[in-house]
Amino acid sequence: MHMADALVVPAVAGTMYLASSAAAGVSVHKVKLENDPKKIPVMGVMGAFVFAAQMINFTIPGTGSSGHLCGGLLLTAILGPWAGFLAMIGVLLTQCLFFADGGLLALGCNIWNMAFYGCFVGGLLVWKPIMQTGASKQKILLASVLGSILTLQLGAFSVVLETSLSGITELPFGAFVMAMQPIHLAIGLVEGLITAAVLCFLYDARPELLWGLDRSRAAEGRLTAGKTLGILAALTALTAGVLSLFASGLPDGLEWAMEKTAGTSDLVSAGGAYDAAEKIQNSLSFLPDYAFRGSESPAGTTVSGLVGALIVGGLCLVTALVLKSRKKS
Repeated sequence: MHMADALVVPAVAGTMYLASSAAAGVSVHKVKLENDPKKIPVMGVMGAFVFAAQMINFTIPGTGSSGHLCGGLLLTAILGPWAGFLAMIGVLLTQCLFFADGGLLALGCNIWNMAFYGCFVGGLLVWKPIMQTGASKQKILLASVLGSILTLQLGAFSVVLETSLSGITELPFGAFVMAMQPIHLAIGLVEGLITAAVLCFLYDARPELLWGLDRSRAAEGRLTAGKTLGILAALTALTAGVLSLFASGLPDGLEWAMEKTAGTSDLVSAGGAYDAAEKIQNSLSFLPDYAFRGSESPAGTTVSGLVGALIVGGLCLVTALVLKSRKKS
């Protein structure tokens, strides 16, 4: 669901930057108040994991489309909404700047559409209430599926609203919303099942790693925290370096909906703001589209996955450490 710059005008893009920045500011304040040092390594590992997982597009049968994990609800179910939102920003910022995945002008939109709803709507309105009365694998499955479907629907509708407010005539509101919502319903269902699988593993391994659980009732985990994070780190490396090679090549939900509505997923934009954003991205993206420049070698995908996961993990760790040091001071 990464929006390109051509889908929004600067006024809409600027408004969404302000909204996303406000949510980020509140999140920074809340994380400093939490001051939970145990979250530092978890934030790094899970940020890297979501980056790797987003590289794998899964086919939606019978549609000619594909989808990928957003990860906002997954991160919130582990880190809480505030730290989860900051980790998602790390993922989306890295994708945008170093891999040219999603437009720089549209970054505020992408943060809102892919992170805000998953972390704050899915986390606070779905995950937390369901977990308050006690956790079980059935409840984790229910919360994961309901939360993922709801947040994907909201994110998809926001894309439609943002393009409509931007006056993108190739994507009329009615036709575009009728294409976006059903395909992202299917994608949300698959994301919910993937999210539930990861969270059920953590529930068995280290239930105290899950946010919103009544920890006094949580069963003793089967693994140590170190082993659990080690398994997640190994799965991240496997996903980023190997499984990413087998990702679906079909257009994702947004591209598919654009092709259904406008006949193309490549709309053209022109203007100083677009040119400036493109120039910045071209200068920073050393692995555009997760590949070596001018090469179709699969090694480019592997390197992109591993390097990107390291960048996101490092960025999340540094963010957590900086916020911890500021709390102490």
